[in-house]
Amino acid sequence: MEFVMAVLQYLALLFVLASGLGVLAIAAMFWLDTRQTSDAIRRNYPVIGRFRGLFTELGEFFRQYFFAMDREEMPFNRAQRNWVYRAAENKSNTVAFGSTRNLNIPGTPIFMNAVFPPLDDQFATTEPMVIGPHCREPYVAPSIFNISGMSYGALSKPAIQALARGAGKAGIWLNTGEGGLAPYHLEGNCDIVYQIGTAKFGVRDEAGNLSDDKLRQMAADPRIRMFEIKLSQGAKPGKGGILPAAKIDEEVARIRGVPRGQDAISPNRHREVDDFDDLLDLIGHIREVTGKPVGFKTCIGSADPWFDFFKRVKERGGECAPDFIAVDGGEGGTGAAPMPLIDLVGMPLRDALIRMVDLRDLAGLHDRIRIIAAGKLVAPADVAWAICMGADFVCAGRGFMFSLGCIQALKCNKNTCPTGITTHIPSLQKGLVVEEKDKRVAAYAKAVIHEVEMIAHSVGVAEPRQMRRRHVRVVTDSGATRQMNEIHPSVHLGLTGMARARGHKQFEEALKRLQIEGEEL
Repeated sequence: MEFVMAVLQYLALLFVLASGLGVLAIAAMFWLDTRQTSDAIRRNYPVIGRFRGLFTELGEFFRQYFFAMDREEMPFNRAQRNWVYRAAENKSNTVAFGSTRNLNIPGTPIFMNAVFPPLDDQFATTEPMVIGPHCREPYVAPSIFNISGMSYGALSKPAIQALARGAGKAGIWLNTGEGGLAPYHLEGNCDIVYQIGTAKFGVRDEAGNLSDDKLRQMAADPRIRMFEIKLSQGAKPGKGGILPAAKIDEEVARIRGVPRGQDAISPNRHREVDDFDDLLDLIGHIREVTGKPVGFKTCIGSADPWFDFFKRVKERGGECAPDFIAVDGGEGGTGAAPMPLIDLVGMPLRDALIRMVDLRDLAGLHDRIRIIAAGKLVAPADVAWAICMGADFVCAGRGFMFSLGCIQALKCNKNTCPTGITTHIPSLQKGLVVEEKDKRVAAYAKAVIHEVEMIAHSVGVAEPRQMRRRHVRVVTDSGATRQMNEIHPSVHLGLTGMARARGHKQFEEALKRLQIEGEEL
């Protein structure tokens, strides 16, 4: 009994001390809040005003888990993320009762199933496609769905390792992003697309200029299949890459050739490229040095300048053309970008892709230049839509981040990613187990490809790239649907294609602008 009383007295003393400390803490906060001048709420409502900041910080969490409906969140809603999670875990993505998608929203694509689709043993299977037929080493790309450029530095070591190994398991390519080639990109023995950013990380000399010796060194690795010149990206067109200083450790600094302790800011464009002739010269130079396909990535603000580009290609000859063009929509993602650029600059992919495809086809370069589409294309329907519009390949970045376990915490630029994907803090990276996540990456890629092939099978074609704009309808402002080929007629090669183009008034001016010295294409 005496022991119990002693414990109770001890607990009472602790309570009094804790209460006293609590009162002192509140008094200190009251004194500080009434004297600080930066926050009006805390000054007018000392102590309790501090809860506003806490609730603002937690609001994002509560909306995501408790209040937002499945298809309400941005930039990716819960339905989209859950599809990727289940696909990455090799779980069934079948649903019951009915769709939760609102099919009355303008812009919603609806695929047109065939009356008599092919039998199940005539399944639509993806065929490999050649990129760069004029190169010394053309690339026979096996997959329609691949991994977009995400740099080591922006992503963590285990994230790059898992992506590379997963890409190798799935038979898809992995784009390095502008941060240069890290040893972790090569671990999966997958096909690599080496992106040359405006800072030319990994292939530049001490003065920051493009180094032919380093290009040859990179090209000597058979795993590097293509080179992509980054002109701009959808998340921040007109501004170069931004890698916050907090994410630049010793290894990242060494691979990129940048100092530690300050942000790594890439130029907003390639200094030696002032016009389309310079761009074609650069493409030709890199292709000659490396012997491999070379193209470029861009986010377009208007189709108007690209008339001149294709005109110059026609004037100089098809062999000078880029082997591919990667079209990034203004809705593309990034690790860090100014809000005005990420929100308001750059044409959305649904407009940009159609314009670039039509210009390529009007110029008669359908089989010469491959089109790669990117910009929030994470689910099979997104990929199938892009192919119907004329894309030859589709790349995704954030979809593969979800396959790694990304929870859309929106901390990519703060080096505090809770899933270890975009942080260089070892204690956070340990949550990303490479030996498990690479399987998820491969499973996600295979699931997307399989379901795109399923859509192609349903609309009645033997290969996904045989899908056309006539195979998809889109919801209009009135709520009715129209076939895409009625809104944006397709243009194909040859005299028949040109005759069709002549039948649509919207192509008349385009054909005139692409004429060379009065000669029709």
